[in-house]
Amino acid sequence: MAGYIRYETKNGKEYASVYHAKRIDGKKVNDVEWLGRVIDKEKGVYQNRSKGMYQFTIETGVIAYLPTVREKLILDYGDSFLLHKVLSDTALIDLCRQVFKDNADTVMALIFYKSLQGGASCYAQTWWEGSYARILFPAAKLASQRVSDILHELGNENLQRQFFGEYLRYISDKCSGGILLDSTGMPNDINFPLTAINNHNGVISNETRLILVLDSKSHIPIYFRYAAGNIVDVTTLKATVAELREYGIDISQAIIDAGYFSEKNIKELYKCSISFITRMKCNLKLYKTLVAEHKSDLENAKHLVKYRERFVYIKRVQVNLHGNIGYAYIGSDIDRKHDEIKRYINNAFDNNDISFDEMDIAIQSKGIFILVSSNEVDTNEILPLYYTRQAIEQVFDIGKNNSDLLPLRVHGVEKFRGHLLLSFLTSVAYILVNSELLHSDFCAIGAYRVLRNLKCKVYDDRIIVQESNKKMNDIAKHMKFEYPLLVEL
Repeated sequence: MAGYIRYETKNGKEYASVYHAKRIDGKKVNDVEWLGRVIDKEKGVYQNRSKGMYQFTIETGVIAYLPTVREKLILDYGDSFLLHKVLSDTALIDLCRQVFKDNADTVMALIFYKSLQGGASCYAQTWWEGSYARILFPAAKLASQRVSDILHELGNENLQRQFFGEYLRYISDKCSGGILLDSTGMPNDINFPLTAINNHNGVISNETRLILVLDSKSHIPIYFRYAAGNIVDVTTLKATVAELREYGIDISQAIIDAGYFSEKNIKELYKCSISFITRMKCNLKLYKTLVAEHKSDLENAKHLVKYRERFVYIKRVQVNLHGNIGYAYIGSDIDRKHDEIKRYINNAFDNNDISFDEMDIAIQSKGIFILVSSNEVDTNEILPLYYTRQAIEQVFDIGKNNSDLLPLRVHGVEKFRGHLLLSFLTSVAYILVNSELLHSDFCAIGAYRVLRNLKCKVYDDRIIVQESNKKMNDIAKHMKFEYPLLVEL
């Protein structure tokens, strides 16, 4: 049968007609046959009112009439499709199936729930019933009691060791040897040994500490630990490094906050041949000595560096770090100095208990900070290196705002550990999706919100995905994929 098929789109839906060439009174004309709406272009499946759903080719015409299928469900499709695609492409779903085995569908459904919806786990079943995730993870058991049981199972020490053994092999190609390390408080009133009173920068609360390790280059989360709220950061560094080494992670560099600066930790880092960058607390003797020795010539134009929109004086000097050669970077931040002086004068100007000499001494110390490194680094590079640690603050924010880390709704150490593992995986999923959206107009959360409005209709043996709008198509174009029309069940 000679001719060709012409496709056209109306109101976001694709339709087709077949054109047959013939001659009338010696003139060439096209005889047009309406095929109807395109259901599957590759397989030649169309649908119209007169013929129903049928398969057609230009060579043979109608091949077969297909039975009309009954619509069973309308589900949120796009957000689950996007998350599933990224986690499948990066093999994280395969890893979870390998580790969690019979519980994999439940674990993955919970990760999807925390990523795409969030909130108390008692609503996970309701969300799953209206999401494409129910098709992806049909064996998920999300009743409240089952979720509680799964958290208890995820908190098993042997399972967590197995997970991190596989996970660290999975991300080995993303590990640079450098780590970012920090901790955050998780306020709670749970009656278990990990909740204790913590005083952090003068703020007192009942909390548990979460210790997180990131790769310093890719910013992928590597590992997490936890400690009671009254355990100070300075005491956790050695154990964290030792646990990472048990998993075969070779650490060459660590960028850490001032809370980890101590004689024992510095000596341990030198002993393990781990180079480091950290900030020195202002109450240390070495800090006061360095400021006293170098503040007079610190604000010299030859020490000026530019970091983003900030101008900072930085002077590098060699120092003795508990018997080892190190380098101190004494800095004076121009904008910060102005703000700190203004705040100080506002409080001290009318205070008769403070002399002018005391004010002068205090003013001279404003805006000053000291970074310390085991290696000699160019003064123009020290701030960009140190501030890569902001990435870990961003991951903490992701955990608390987008991965359901807080509030803690669990009781018992095992369920708490399971909750941390689930939130850890959810944060990894967020970061993987977000990395695919770099240089686009969307972050992961924005893309999920847009794509939730892409629905699908579920029939007996297939899913038909509905039409996508411009924003949905922009996301697909940026990530170089196409939404399917039909998904066979």
